[in-house]
Amino acid sequence: MGDGVDTSGNGGGMARKIIIDTDPGQDDAVAILLALASPEEIDVLGITAVAGNVPLELTQKNARKICELAGRSDVPVFAGCAAPMTRKLVTAEHVHGKTGLDGTDLPDPKMPLQEAHAVDFIVETLRREPSGTVTLCPIGPLTNIATAFRRAPDIVGRVQEIVLMGGAYFEVGNITPAAEFNIYVDPEAADIVFRSGVPITVMPLDVSHKALTTRPRIEAFRALGTEVGRAVAEWTDFFERFDMAKYGSEGAPLHDPCVIAYLIRPSLFTGRHVNVEIECASELTRGMTVADWWGVTDRQPNATFMGDLDDAGFYDLLAGRLARL
Repeated sequence: MGDGVDTSGNGGGMARKIIIDTDPGQDDAVAILLALASPEEIDVLGITAVAGNVPLELTQKNARKICELAGRSDVPVFAGCAAPMTRKLVTAEHVHGKTGLDGTDLPDPKMPLQEAHAVDFIVETLRREPSGTVTLCPIGPLTNIATAFRRAPDIVGRVQEIVLMGGAYFEVGNITPAAEFNIYVDPEAADIVFRSGVPITVMPLDVSHKALTTRPRIEAFRALGTEVGRAVAEWTDFFERFDMAKYGSEGAPLHDPCVIAYLIRPSLFTGRHVNVEIECASELTRGMTVADWWGVTDRQPNATFMGDLDDAGFYDLLAGRLARL
């Protein structure tokens, strides 16, 4: 569908209000840039950082670096939970490098970190904005979201939708044989979110592994001739090496931008409304997203689990929007 057709369910072309909950991460960075480049569709109320790919001290700093790269130091950034709800933190420097944004050097941010805790910001924003008008976009572990839901149960029914990157079904795991990283880091938090009753749309590895950065796609970012284009090309160059070696694919998956692309152009994605349960107990499959894709249980569907995307359309959207920054 063309840009002129509003399929996002946000009515009358109004920009959709979102909070991006994130653990940047190169692909998180691209997702944030895509959102900030798309003000007609997306109004970023704030960015909340969580520990995940790298520790919180780095994720909050990286989030501010990305806002400044986009020329958007007006976007408030909040630091959230430094560890999962009940477990020790697992990080992914082996993928994202020591800083989380290895591949290009961005200056230390000048914009301040907000004083409020990310969880308080999430709670206060959902209480302040009209019910059903704020979408949560978690693209890291779900610790901040679950903590907010547990602390303030009154906000759960006020969330418009949760669109998250996490989980896998056919692609199984990327941090263990059975589990995707974001869910694995804090499965208890994921369990709270998936049981919350909020409408959930999931971008699992099944989708993001079809969103591969080919050499021509990376060069298209570089050819934008901007700071943003160069940074995105260098980031994808960096983490592509790890994923290509691991998966034997021709490029690396850009996981997190799928969340933002879905909000802008949902017609790029196809999936099924199914039941998704989170495994918390088993040592072998902890953090697994058990998606009832074939409808073999009588468990109630609780999430739209995406299975495919139009990868050419996705990269066209990404390059077109990043060219604006």
